[in-house]
Amino acid sequence: MNARRIFAAVVTFAMIGTMLFPLYWALVSSFTPESRLFASPSVVPEVLILDHYRALFTERDFWTPIRTSMIVAGATTALSVALGAVAAYALVRLQFRGKTPILAFVLAVSMFPQISIVSPLYLLLRELRLINTYPGLVLPYLTFAMPLTIWLLVGFFRQLPAELEEAALIDGAGRLRTLREIVLPLAWPGLATTAILTFLYCWNEFLFALSFTLGPEMHTVPVAIALFRGQYQVPWGQILAASVVATMPVAALVLIAQRRIVAGLTSGAVKG
Repeated sequence: MNARRIFAAVVTFAMIGTMLFPLYWALVSSFTPESRLFASPSVVPEVLILDHYRALFTERDFWTPIRTSMIVAGATTALSVALGAVAAYALVRLQFRGKTPILAFVLAVSMFPQISIVSPLYLLLRELRLINTYPGLVLPYLTFAMPLTIWLLVGFFRQLPAELEEAALIDGAGRLRTLREIVLPLAWPGLATTAILTFLYCWNEFLFALSFTLGPEMHTVPVAIALFRGQYQVPWGQILAASVVATMPVAALVLIAQRRIVAGLTSGAVKG
């Protein structure tokens, strides 16, 4: 038994180390002088500098893509959760024909590769004059965020006892009032989990943000990092610094809410 525990612990630490080492290397390299990144790289650096981070916000204006990502991801998450909650509740509680095909269609939409709809979406947004605008990013993001939201919330709503809603309906409350005052407060862990996962998806999205923006004033964080260029070479130090800046807030959010995420996913997966 002790040998098994030791082996399991060794395997666990090896897996954790394998996953965390790239993050550690990026963090260390972001503080390492450019001349040492390839000439004499070291796991434990001898010299640490802040030049890459200073250049990131003084020369690159990295606050602009951070602001854009926050606005787009926040707006998409709010719309997805608000609309997805109503749609998921209708699919769970209302009786009508075609519920199963609708759920299958939602799943099918989420399985479409993004590249297959970039061209038609671009033509549509161009006709609507939404290229290089916030709505021009939020609306395409919804095409893939909404199926994720609906599928997660359908699982959460199925776990709620229908007796509470029936009592509210008997007392004269309508469906929307029952949803607002009874269902949503009870489903708060699921809503929070869905919002966090949707926000993470939108924060890391790259293809739509690259295709539907024209200038640096509307680039999101992933696009801005991918388009970093130097006059004579690729500024790897600044790229790594930007990656750390972009990753840390999201990592902190996940670490803070990890118990709620696990609890929410587990409660939503108990019953199909």
